Formats: sequence, C-alpha cells, structure tokens
Amino acid sequence: MQKMLLNERAGGGNIKIGVISDSHDNMEAIRKAVEFFNSKDVDLVMHAGDIVSPFTADAFKELNCDMILIYGNNDGDKLYLKERFRNIGTFYLDPYMAEIAGVKIAMTHKPEIVEALATKYDIVIYGHTHEKDVRNEGDALIVNPGECCGYLTGIKSVAIISLEKKEAKIFEL
Repeated sequence: MQKMLLNERAGGGNIKIGVISDSHDNMEAIRKAVEFFNSKDVDLVMHAGDIVSPFTADAFKELNCDMILIYGNNDGDKLYLKERFRNIGTFYLDPYMAEIAGVKIAMTHKPEIVEALATKYDIVIYGHTHEKDVRNEGDALIVNPGECCGYLTGIKSVAIISLEKKEAKIFEL
C-alpha cells in the first residue's frame, strides 16, 4: 500500500496525528503501534525521539502515512537513522516546529522546554519522561504519549491528536 502524504489528503476534514515516543528498539511494541495507527487511519505519525536503532525502520516502514521524527538523547547513529528512514519519514532537529492545517505544532524530546513552547504553539508534543501527559497549558494542548516500549512503566502507549478538535487521547497497546 502506498503511503498517503498529508498534503495529498482528499476531502479535507479532521486530520488525525498519531503520536509515539520512546520506542527504544522494542520491535513488538513498534509493530503494534504501526498496526494501531494504520487501523485508525491516522494522516501523519510524529515520533518524539528515542527510536534508538536504525533497524527499527523495518517495522516503521509498514505505516500507511508519512512520519515526522526528531532525535532523542538515546539516538546514537543519527546519519544511519536518517538513511534507513529515508522512504518512511523525515528526521528533524529538536525542537521541530511547523504549521499543519493552520495549527501551530512543536515537538521536542526535552521536557524542560515544553512550557516555553506552549506560549507560542497550539500543540506541543514531547517525550523523554516515559510518562503519559495530556493537559492544557493556557491555550496550548500538551501531549506526551508515554512510552511505546513499555520498559519503565510496563505500559506500552501511543496517542492520537484530532487537529480539528485540538484534543488528544492516549491508547494502551
């Protein structure tokens, strides 16, 4: 199946963004996350860092949509990660900042800058803490999907953001 790029969406409507962080090489968890995102027909997946090894591209390549990724503190071989994910998604430096369908979004792996980003962005996605977090800070929606890997908490989780509603929900895998 060919990936659907966000700018190629037919019919407009509510854009759904799948959010994942801290997958830490857990291939089983990554496969579950990919299957989940595909089953929910997300339009884009955003990974908030700590992919870790380039071989994880083998699982992420099954996504039916494009992917935006940032590097986390455990992502060692950044050049090879970028190469392996070349046909899956695009890596950006931290923090990633963009506007999607009129919504200003920032993504970081650094929890210490989340509140500052929330003063300028509608949605702030972050990782690193392995702890689930969905809250409003002023006018901003802040989302940490928790850890995909499940290594620290024993819970594998991801999130889906509705851009139209500016709401997020966390799902356990």
